[in-house]
Amino acid sequence: MQIESLWVSVALNLEDCVRTTMESTCFSAAASMSAGHQLQRLPLLGIASATCIIRPMTSPTPPTFRRPRRRAWDGLRQTPMICGRGCMAGTWNFSAGACSTRETYCAAVAKFGGRADNIAGDNGNVKSQIKWPLLASQVDQYTTSNGVVAGEDGDVLWSGRWWARPLDTRKNIFCNRSLNMKSIVAIGFDMDYTLAQYKADTFESLAYAGTIQKLVNNLSYPPELLEWRFDWRFMVRGLVLDKRRGCILKMDRHKYVKVAYHGFRELSREDRQAMYGNTLSRESYDEPDYALIDTLFSLAEAYLFMQLVDFRDAFPDRIPAVVNDYSQLYKDVRAAVDLCHRDGTIKQAVANEPSKYINEDPLIVPMLKMLKQSGRKTFLVTNSLWDYTHVVMNYLCGKCGTDGGIPRDDEWLSYFDVVITGSAKPSFFMDGSRASLFEVDIVTGMLQNTDSGTPMAQIGGVGLQATVLPNPNVKQACRVFQGGCVAHLHKLLSIEAGSQVLYVGDHIYGDILRSKKELGWRTMLVVPELAVELDLLHQTIRTRKGISELRNQRDEIEDSLQRLEWCLRFEEHADEERQKLEQEVAQLREEDEAIREQHRQAQRDCHHMFHKTWGQLMKTGYQNSRFAHQVERFACLYTSHVTNLCYYSPNKSYRTTEDFMPHEL
Repeated sequence: MQIESLWVSVALNLEDCVRTTMESTCFSAAASMSAGHQLQRLPLLGIASATCIIRPMTSPTPPTFRRPRRRAWDGLRQTPMICGRGCMAGTWNFSAGACSTRETYCAAVAKFGGRADNIAGDNGNVKSQIKWPLLASQVDQYTTSNGVVAGEDGDVLWSGRWWARPLDTRKNIFCNRSLNMKSIVAIGFDMDYTLAQYKADTFESLAYAGTIQKLVNNLSYPPELLEWRFDWRFMVRGLVLDKRRGCILKMDRHKYVKVAYHGFRELSREDRQAMYGNTLSRESYDEPDYALIDTLFSLAEAYLFMQLVDFRDAFPDRIPAVVNDYSQLYKDVRAAVDLCHRDGTIKQAVANEPSKYINEDPLIVPMLKMLKQSGRKTFLVTNSLWDYTHVVMNYLCGKCGTDGGIPRDDEWLSYFDVVITGSAKPSFFMDGSRASLFEVDIVTGMLQNTDSGTPMAQIGGVGLQATVLPNPNVKQACRVFQGGCVAHLHKLLSIEAGSQVLYVGDHIYGDILRSKKELGWRTMLVVPELAVELDLLHQTIRTRKGISELRNQRDEIEDSLQRLEWCLRFEEHADEERQKLEQEVAQLREEDEAIREQHRQAQRDCHHMFHKTWGQLMKTGYQNSRFAHQVERFACLYTSHVTNLCYYSPNKSYRTTEDFMPHEL
């Protein structure tokens, strides 16, 4: 009997689903197979047993099925293989207590190996004009012979012929505010730490060394600073620098300081409360007395500031006389950083050897091509000037970015509709900004005056032919500008409403907050640290559950203790009964102290698993950190890497999870 289509029903036991990565369920059916025949021991990696019921369809017309619902279990989600018709070639349906079966339809089931040209049964003539299902484990062998673009862990891109939802949660895009991508007309990107992910150990060390050299050579700091070294693992984003007191703080979303260091000396709980808690007025923790460490560029300067605080405390006579407080230390550090950027100390080193300082990402080009093919306009807005932008983007798009090897070219411009360099964000996002917009000659780097993007003729036509008319020897895919403001960008892209723009950046203030508050743009924040956080969250599931149980035990003991103390204080009791109550109170106090210390130690150990000094990025104690609060407020989407967009449809509707108040939990 010829099998034209297959019904597949896979039943899996919950306890069998141990691994988060599953191999493809691949099988073939013989033409003589009878209806209802059962196969045992399907080749599923990590699955102990499964039952597959295969029976022929009498009708060639496929029935209509509801799309699969997402489920969650211990950090895993239902992971279907989905073909281009939206049906499922196999699902794992988790439910408590019993196995759950779901009968699903697909026009054909791939043979072992996942090849589209080998369709089960006699359907080999049904060549895949759509996206057939493929799991991540099949990608390596398939990409070798068929050239399909895949991620570093084997996950297939949305724009490829094959596609599979990424099993790795580090590739997820998380949603704070629902966003239907169909409403987005233009997608913009920052460059530094967004498209270009710098290597912290080399790039931040380069910035640190350059800053120290400027402090010594230009600002008269002692030469022994040149022997200092930078620990790039110590600092994290989301901290607040107290310029007046020489402290670094981590606080929760209510601006309650939970961790504080003066230099590299941790403040005790009493000192911390005396300094930041026992005040009549509430601190704002904003400029000018405080500096926010909300970009990865700030990590080296914050670390150097902590070193200088300790140095000034130990050797006050060796600091320049003009430095009379900690605030001046910070001003000098910032001045030295600015000198490094102005004289090209950092940028020249990156341009000479970009592979040493920038992570190579082969998915940048496929991502940009996919967005362009979807009909979106794409743009780049960066504070870097044209010469540096040209080097970095060439490297990211497969060119070496140096004079040797593969020469630089302008091919990367074809992936954008508009490029704006030297944008001076966040002031670029101020709608009332009157900054002039200049067009960049990509060959010479010279600037030309424009009227909101339209080239302006010079008096008497001098230089008109050379600057206004395009050079026939230069093929330029898009126009490049410098400066300007958001009104110029809206005009160049024909944007009618701020909600039509999605902007992707890494700086919570410079990229996300201003574009969101001032313009109503939709925003996506890139948080590279999130990848490690997600791994550690999975590893500490049991630890955090145990901490929660200890907290509940503390509450129970404290309630019992306070009730007995109330009885002793306000109620009359016989001497024998009072003595018994006092003994019980003493016992409860001992238990309370013991479990309190146990709880604190468990919290401290969990804290150190994420970061030995600052703990979890998005948490401060039980509360969201200030950084997490800002992410939640201003970033519609957030993810660990910009190219995670490759794994999702350009027309996807991102939906947020339901909000809960404590009384709803």
